[in-house]
Amino acid sequence: MLAAGIPANLIDAPASDAAQFDSEALWERVRSQVKAGDHVLIVRGTTQQSSADNQALMNGRPWLADQLSAMGVRVDTVVSYQRRAPVFNSEQMVWIEAARRDGSVWLFSSSEAIENLCHRVPQIDWSSAKAIATHPRIAQAARRAGFGVVCESRPLLSDVVTSIESML
Repeated sequence: MLAAGIPANLIDAPASDAAQFDSEALWERVRSQVKAGDHVLIVRGTTQQSSADNQALMNGRPWLADQLSAMGVRVDTVVSYQRRAPVFNSEQMVWIEAARRDGSVWLFSSSEAIENLCHRVPQIDWSSAKAIATHPRIAQAARRAGFGVVCESRPLLSDVVTSIESML
């Protein structure tokens, strides 16, 4: 947004020392700035559910929109990108199979990424695989998927690097 010419003092984001960079952390920063009657636009993505019929569904938690609405704020959303599940070729399938048992560390910043991976390769046993998750909900998804070692990390690069080093 800075590159688009928006002054830094007009950009709200979770505090740099926040435990997570999620809706709750953003809410801590902006709740005192909004009041009933305000109008907020939330920019988000969709997930294509079926390539055959090009169906797309809004994705993500409505938590922030719910908080705003409860305060009497008018909330609109706009779709700015679309996520699609990966399609792996045979070479990538070999890589995935090797990486799940060779000590590789998987980095996940999305529960949806874990769900897509497990959906595309349901035959894989992840119990010997290591994962880093950048949010507690993502870590929970990795544990449900069966990853043997799951480490939670803040999404800052320095924290992710420290997490990777701790797993090696």
